[in-house]
Amino acid sequence: MSDRTPAMARPLRPPAAGRAFAYLLLFLLGGVVAVAGALVQPAWFPGGLLLALAAEAGLCLGAARALGSRGGAAAPAGGWMLTVILLTASRPEGDFMFGAGSGAYLFLLGGMAVAVMCATLAPVRQPDGAPARLGK
Repeated sequence: MSDRTPAMARPLRPPAAGRAFAYLLLFLLGGVVAVAGALVQPAWFPGGLLLALAAEAGLCLGAARALGSRGGAAAPAGGWMLTVILLTASRPEGDFMFGAGSGAYLFLLGGMAVAVMCATLAPVRQPDGAPARLGK
């Protein structure tokens, strides 16, 4: 295929090894931010909640800008969501990470909303090519 073929018509290729490693690292970093946020948000309510959500948004948007793709934002968002879901499960001893307060629900739902917003609104590279406008 030539370079003039539209991006949507090109076959998919697996990411390069460095990019795949970056996605894995960002996925794990999203889990670390989730654990830190789960510990901080009940300690200093409401400041801790805002700090935890800002940390997640900063990680997702920074990763998207660094990698230049929405996948850069989706990788830490996926790690964050998976970690938070695993932290909500109670243990056989009866211990659990989140209480039944409003702060925990705001952290869970607000964090998922922030993750989705960052992954969909992340600034990405535009495909190369001549700009096309109607009427020209």
